[in-house]
Amino acid sequence: MSDKMKIEFPANSAYESFARVTVAAFISRLDPTIVEINEVKTSVSEAVTNSIIHGYDGGGGTIYIECEITGQTVTIIIADKGKGIADINRARTPLFTTNPDGERSGMGFTVMETFMDSVEVKSFPGVGTKLTMKKEIAAIKEEGAKCG
Repeated sequence: MSDKMKIEFPANSAYESFARVTVAAFISRLDPTIVEINEVKTSVSEAVTNSIIHGYDGGGGTIYIECEITGQTVTIIIADKGKGIADINRARTPLFTTNPDGERSGMGFTVMETFMDSVEVKSFPGVGTKLTMKKEIAAIKEEGAKCG
């Protein structure tokens, strides 16, 4: 059994918090820990920011998000129809950025790869980028506090 949702919104930094909160609300049925929810929210934020800053050069266009829950695994797809990534391996290198004049650290992919179980990037120059991230949400929770 799986649940799915799709949203799309303007590639504008004002929508970055909307994206992260929407994904967090969708996966809340899995009862994630605070750490898990923060890791997912941070990864979504990084992916959306990359689409806005690098895919659309700071604005314009649309960002598409699809989420699917299968068992305890959440799959998050974030896509844009921006300028694409010419060299994905180079883009995934820590500290690499195509926007050195801005306040970008070049750590977006590194953060996503640290927080998620898997990160797959497909991109074609002039066509856009599709990022697929997966995370297993721990199913084991404490049954309650024990009184001593």
